Amino acid sequence: MKLTRKIVLSRAKACELESVRKLNCWGSRLSDISVCREMPNIEVITLSVNQIASLQPLSQCQNLAELYLRKNNIQSLHEICHLQGLPCLRVLWLAENPCCGPDPHRYRMTVLRTLPGLQKLDNQAVGEDELAQAKEEGDLLLPPSASLGNGCHPTPAVATDTESDLLNFSMEETNKIREQLGMKPLPRNKFSSFASPKQTGSGTWKREGDNVVSAILLLLQELDRDGLQAVHQTAGDMLQVLQQNELQGETQEQASA
Repeated sequence: MKLTRKIVLSRAKACELESVRKLNCWGSRLSDISVCREMPNIEVITLSVNQIASLQPLSQCQNLAELYLRKNNIQSLHEICHLQGLPCLRVLWLAENPCCGPDPHRYRMTVLRTLPGLQKLDNQAVGEDELAQAKEEGDLLLPPSASLGNGCHPTPAVATDTESDLLNFSMEETNKIREQLGMKPLPRNKFSSFASPKQTGSGTWKREGDNVVSAILLLLQELDRDGLQAVHQTAGDMLQVLQQNELQGETQEQASA
């Protein structure tokens, strides 16, 4: 069943969708909530006990503070990526959906890592200690624009990862490498200079996926002259091989054309 403009206006006792602040459609057999894209000022939505599978229509509800989705048909936990761009979201009830999986702890940690602004999840308050734990134990879910193959559908790109999230991820990558090299982990203040994109001699690193690059740059700071020369030589050799492979590929394409 589709949630229509007529149903919304009737339930909310409103004259236009833009004026709707609260909507209760509990147990209405809904599967299509695309009309939510036209409700930018909605603050509270109750959609529990329905057949909803995608949260993409809610990504436009910038004032949404409370969202109740218990007992729906949300198969992939990646659907919550669509909620990352909602700055006011504080309450989410997602329990009893297929996406919750067999491990309640891992599910909760992943949701809180993805949506660190939540104050209550599944009718249970969220504390600062739990948020810190989620950064260590929760899975990192990517925003819709970067996870086309993971259950999220393409939507207009929204900057959803906070500076703190990106910094923590870079710290994890760097310290994993240091651990493999037998080195001690670095404290948080060592990473502050890499919290935002940096300009290097070869260009500007702009993508959020360049956390490994940031980790390597941090490690380079601790190398002496001999170490830096070794890295420089190795990188030069690797670039030369890549260039040769590219030239060979171009030659083969021209020959077959």
